[in-house]
Amino acid sequence: MKVRKFLAATSHEVLRKVKEELGADAVILSNKQTPNGIEIMALASRDMTRLTGDAPREAATITSKQQPVTETKQTVATPKRAETAPPVADHQSEHIIQEIQAMRQMLEEQLATMSWSNFSQRDPEGTKVLRTLLDAGFSPLLSRHLLEKLPGNHDFEQSLKKTITLLTLNLRTATGDEMIEQGGVYALIGPTGVGKTTTTAKLAARAVIRHGADKVALLTTDSYRIGGHEQLRIYGKLLGVPVRSVKDIEDLQLILHELRNKHIVLIDTVGMSQRDQMLAEQIAMLNQCGTEIRHLLLLNATSSNDTLDEVISAYQQHHIYGCIITKMDEAASIGIVLDAIIRRKLVLHYVTNGQKVPEDLHEANSRYLLHRVFKPTPNNSPFSLQDPEFALIMAGSRTKQSAGSQSARIKVDHD
Repeated sequence: MKVRKFLAATSHEVLRKVKEELGADAVILSNKQTPNGIEIMALASRDMTRLTGDAPREAATITSKQQPVTETKQTVATPKRAETAPPVADHQSEHIIQEIQAMRQMLEEQLATMSWSNFSQRDPEGTKVLRTLLDAGFSPLLSRHLLEKLPGNHDFEQSLKKTITLLTLNLRTATGDEMIEQGGVYALIGPTGVGKTTTTAKLAARAVIRHGADKVALLTTDSYRIGGHEQLRIYGKLLGVPVRSVKDIEDLQLILHELRNKHIVLIDTVGMSQRDQMLAEQIAMLNQCGTEIRHLLLLNATSSNDTLDEVISAYQQHHIYGCIITKMDEAASIGIVLDAIIRRKLVLHYVTNGQKVPEDLHEANSRYLLHRVFKPTPNNSPFSLQDPEFALIMAGSRTKQSAGSQSARIKVDHD
């Protein structure tokens, strides 16, 4: 076992030396800043295995004597097991491995922090762009990918304009009233309280204005929420549109067959948590009715980033046709929901910003939405990042990405 010392001017260079000499599985024992650069003490993975591996156990030889067999009784001698060497204390080895892994994680975080500190010194304008993206609600993951696409030697204003252009390119929006024009059967899906019933009424009103009440129909599967069906029935009566209640898949098949001559049919579904086991049953009913039903996922603009990711993951496996952002008027910033839509490559059709039908439903405009995202924020916001916090957040997110998680594998278009 031999501990090696590596020295280089930057953390990237010294880590590269460690990988070249000892391999990608090398164990970093210590690191420190010296006048000559960054010094790392490392150990090869095979040497660590020798240090923590179990000691070989002595093989025991079993011997037996053959006993004579008589006509009246057969006896077989039971071999006596040879004593083996006492087992090595496995828990001590596991404890050593856990300590080394904890030390390695801590050192990786420290090196990542130093790396971002070096980056901020080399590219202060890029650091300003990163800070602006984070303050706007975008994830560190998407922010880093955007920064990689920026050309070097540009000031902050030019870099920010280029970043907004990239975001506009990657925010996929529908063309005008695409779904109203082409018609079909659409199911509005999403968690509870996201505004499915009101949004269904807004879309229906838009379709009535364009094609007439006799070409529009409304369905609801919401038999759980008190007053849910009555609320949609009131909207339908005001619009002159029939409203039908769906109980099961046979009922849905029959009703859709009766409404096959309608230009557009909108289905208001039951609001369910993304963790509810009944969600799969509801989606299965929509998918197995024999008629193509396109799913429109409603996303609450006030939700947190983790919640939005969880919601999209739960519904995206059932083929989302597009999405609608709701409660825009209640959100302090819409960067979080736009970040989720961009990373998940969803198509945004509409946004809603109030309860009025149909006034508070608008076609998605990527330029307007991104302009709203980057409007100035108060300087005294408790969520504004200070320099040390900024470095820690970026370093921590970079360490998570290096683990190779599925959510880290995104692609930003730049053409």
